[in-house]
Amino acid sequence: MKNNFEVTLSGYKRIYLCIKGKKKDNDTLSLLVDNKEVKLNVEEQLNHNSIFAKKDTVKFFTAIAYLKRSSRNIKLYFNDELVYEYQTNYFKTSFLMFKKSVERVGMIGKKIIKVFKRHGGFIPPYLLKRYFISFLNKFKVDKGMTATEFYNPLNQDDYNKWLDENKEVVKYEKFKYNPLISIIIPVYNVDPSYLEDCLDSVLEQTYTNFEICIADDHSTNKDTIKTLKEYEKKDKRIKVVYRKKNGHISEASNSAIEIAKGEFISLLDNDDVLDKDALYYVVKELNNNKKLDLIYTDEDKLDFNGLFKDPYFKPDYAHETFTGANYICHFTTIRKSLVDEVGGFDSKYNGAQDYDLFLRIIEKTKNIYHIPRVLYHWRMSETSTAANLCSKNYAVEASVKALEAHFKRIGKDATITFMPDSNMYYVNYVVKKEPKISILIPTRDLKKITERCLKSIYKRTNYKNFEIVLLDNGSVKKETLKMFDKYKNKYDNFKVVRIDEEFNYSRINNIGAKEATGEYLVLLNNDIEVISENWLTDMVGYAMQEDIGCVGAKLLYPERSIQHVGVLLGLGGIAGHIYCGYENYNLGYFNVLATQRNVSAVTAACLMIKKSKYEKIGGLDEKLKVAYNDVDLNMKALEAGYRNVLLPHTILIHYESATRGSDMEAGKKARWEKEVAYMKNKWGNKMLEDSCYNINLSKNSNYLLEKKNGD
Repeated sequence: MKNNFEVTLSGYKRIYLCIKGKKKDNDTLSLLVDNKEVKLNVEEQLNHNSIFAKKDTVKFFTAIAYLKRSSRNIKLYFNDELVYEYQTNYFKTSFLMFKKSVERVGMIGKKIIKVFKRHGGFIPPYLLKRYFISFLNKFKVDKGMTATEFYNPLNQDDYNKWLDENKEVVKYEKFKYNPLISIIIPVYNVDPSYLEDCLDSVLEQTYTNFEICIADDHSTNKDTIKTLKEYEKKDKRIKVVYRKKNGHISEASNSAIEIAKGEFISLLDNDDVLDKDALYYVVKELNNNKKLDLIYTDEDKLDFNGLFKDPYFKPDYAHETFTGANYICHFTTIRKSLVDEVGGFDSKYNGAQDYDLFLRIIEKTKNIYHIPRVLYHWRMSETSTAANLCSKNYAVEASVKALEAHFKRIGKDATITFMPDSNMYYVNYVVKKEPKISILIPTRDLKKITERCLKSIYKRTNYKNFEIVLLDNGSVKKETLKMFDKYKNKYDNFKVVRIDEEFNYSRINNIGAKEATGEYLVLLNNDIEVISENWLTDMVGYAMQEDIGCVGAKLLYPERSIQHVGVLLGLGGIAGHIYCGYENYNLGYFNVLATQRNVSAVTAACLMIKKSKYEKIGGLDEKLKVAYNDVDLNMKALEAGYRNVLLPHTILIHYESATRGSDMEAGKKARWEKEVAYMKNKWGNKMLEDSCYNINLSKNSNYLLEKKNGD
């Protein structure tokens, strides 16, 4: 048995030692600190969340100990053999503790100075609370804190506790439709023990009408070949073709596909593991809808101890999100006739061969289905991208080429930029001829706020073909009216539409849309400040796509924390902004905030939509005078078959509620509650359904898992 241990040391005032690994009943573990034995608190369990659970003599364990800061020499013995040694340094530890404190104080001081400079030495009272909340959220994010009623999916202990709480007894159905599924496995010099785990996980499937099609890519490891020969004899459903020349992963996969007889193929890497019900759930969905061409599932990773971690709870298929990264990945089942039609894998894209294949498949079909269950376990090893993306740098170049080829095939002129901070891809549509854009800005007095918005548009927008339609909802102050005249005289693309009616945000914008002469509309709050020069260019590039409805931008509070990066349906009951108050640098769960992605809704504080689409879906609902009218507009766009998109690289500042104040102020709460009731009555359960999220994740938090008992 290999002595694989994960040892973690943390803390300054007090050293926290955590050891994780696997052991047999008769194995011994001892810890010596400065030549004195220290008692370890060892918790052993036959963990059903580990692939080693089937080897019933092996137990996963966690051992912890608290040590004094003065501890110097730490030694860990396994069966009296030294397996870990660490020398601490008292002076270094003290210095690091002091340095951390100084850095934290310095960070606080710099932030305070920056805030005061931004506001000219005086912070508006209405922003003080925002700054305070942002400050607290930063420390929550930095410390990895989560509320007690949630589990953090990216914390291994939390995730495994969640798995324990959500164990399911499957009530297996008898299917009328039982298609043959060919499991495609390219093999090359894989560790025999990993290969055995992989093949055993297929042979243990609860759905049995499958075949395993293996292509050995001229392995030089004799033990790999020996294992394949053994498994060929073990089960007649296993077929192996031994290639005489190494052709790398694409050619090997194609060789496996050539011997496949199944109606569908499923892709499996030679060292990964399937959940025993993976094929069962795939076939279950095929019985619900025989037209499905591509089915994918959620996935997690296997660490070096065989324990599950880093679950990726994915959204349903979302095209713009998919162009940012291959989140479909594992476990994927595809109709074989469609794979044959597009020509299988292309060796030009080795490293991103799956991404390229999926892109060519989705160009042929819209019958794509997502099973929101973790049914695939991606093994972490020194050479796998599950553990280290840098181990396959060529995958980045291949992914860019695959995306460029995709957009060329569908006749779209787009540029692809790799973003190393997130390992994702930013797609920017080329706007060759600028269509006219009408920017609708409702306002009532508040000259200073409105003029800041106008100045930023004219000063920082590099797009030329636009007009501003200022929707004046009864301004009376002379300074405001004078400012209107100044802009009308200065700019020929500026006009004011007077609307002397009771405030109704929806009606005001609908009137503005009728007055607009542009082909595209931008709904913009007067408390927005433009800081991205390309904001209109980037947004219209997406709004011009025929299948896209509403396009939104990333909005920041004045102190540069996040105000808006997309709206989640059902969050807080109706809908809410995800990651609100978090620091701008936060990329979110699996870098969800890093690049273009589909969302169910974006805020109308800055929203672009083609005018003809706006009119087709009926514009803003005038029964929703203030709250949720933008969510309603987005939902109507979805209902009409459009996709909504959030562009996090298009950034503006939002001085939220600077104009109207909070909806919870006296006299406004009753109106807000009435509009909440209206939304619930109009949309029913659709208010709780968000295909851009995942049903396993909580609707009471940002991408966390809920504890079953809430304790």
